[in-house]
Amino acid sequence: MKNFKAGNYINQDTYKSFQPNKINQEWKIENMELLNLLSQADRQIGRLDMYSEYIPNIDLFISMHVLKEATQSNKIEGTKTNIEDALLHKEDVNDEKRDDWEEVQNYIEALNSAITNIEKLPFSSRLIKETHRILLQGVRGKYKLPGEFRISQNWIGGASINDATFIPPIHSSIQEYMGDLEKFAHNTDSFFPDILKIALIHYQFETIHPFLDGNGRIGRLMITLYLVEKGILKKPILYLSDFFEKNRTLYYDNLTRVREKNDLTQWFKFFLVGVTETAKNSISTFDSILKLQKDVETKIQTLGSRSNKAQIIINYLFQRPILNATKVKEITNLSLPSVYKLIDDLENFKILKEITGAKRGKMYLFKEYTNLFN
Repeated sequence: MKNFKAGNYINQDTYKSFQPNKINQEWKIENMELLNLLSQADRQIGRLDMYSEYIPNIDLFISMHVLKEATQSNKIEGTKTNIEDALLHKEDVNDEKRDDWEEVQNYIEALNSAITNIEKLPFSSRLIKETHRILLQGVRGKYKLPGEFRISQNWIGGASINDATFIPPIHSSIQEYMGDLEKFAHNTDSFFPDILKIALIHYQFETIHPFLDGNGRIGRLMITLYLVEKGILKKPILYLSDFFEKNRTLYYDNLTRVREKNDLTQWFKFFLVGVTETAKNSISTFDSILKLQKDVETKIQTLGSRSNKAQIIINYLFQRPILNATKVKEITNLSLPSVYKLIDDLENFKILKEITGAKRGKMYLFKEYTNLFN
């Protein structure tokens, strides 16, 4: 990577666009510090992946990881929906928060759809476009060609293209660049570690900026998809948006540094640190979930004949940690008096916490669980 050159600025009449060099080529790593960070990242991902094998009902917990990823990835783009807000149904969301809420819900649907599709579709422009279509349907970007690569020039930062901080490549070159990116993703002729491969793909995708809107969210979502498709993760349990959001300035600065100083090594280092820290945090979260699960089950065993119905509620809460009396009645088939008695029991155990303060339409949150993701 010593001789790496990111690309060139090309004169387009009244502005200059950045035309990146293609990435489907042979790559060699010579930096020992980078190799050490790669080894650490590999080790932590391996540890995390083990959890998908021995944690019972891990799919229950993945939905919360997806929810956290959705809120954090959208937060980078300026939305303010938190995990508790994202758990609410549309009719329960305040009008001023509804646009943000809808974008988070779209991200969840787009990610879940992509994870399902990756089983039958390769990591490709087709998959990326379909995911983008879901991401922008019915929200603020609905008029910005959902599911289609842009057919006009876009830019990043600035009120207009004249004071933009970055101008991606001209739209007529996008198909060629995305084709190159796709070939690189599936290139088996020359070896390059997959974690570095997706780091480079993410950088290149954000540089190409192939859509009019949603590029950041799609680019971050692609990281998990790629790791699952390559078999590095058996389940989609690693999401980097939280790390990127907490280090937002460094995230953007390191991407920019590649383009301006041809410093790909620094971007790789930042990305690998992110993978290592995120994997460690995810392992810690899973350990905490298992401990919480054991503590909760110990508590509800004291309910005697009602413990089976309480367990049904607990299983639901680990997947969606918010409910009301109507939902409890639906999943347990209990009468309303029995439902309220069971809710009281779970409140006394501090498993459920009423969050509306209302006399009617009360909502209950499994707060100790959601706290693990905040």
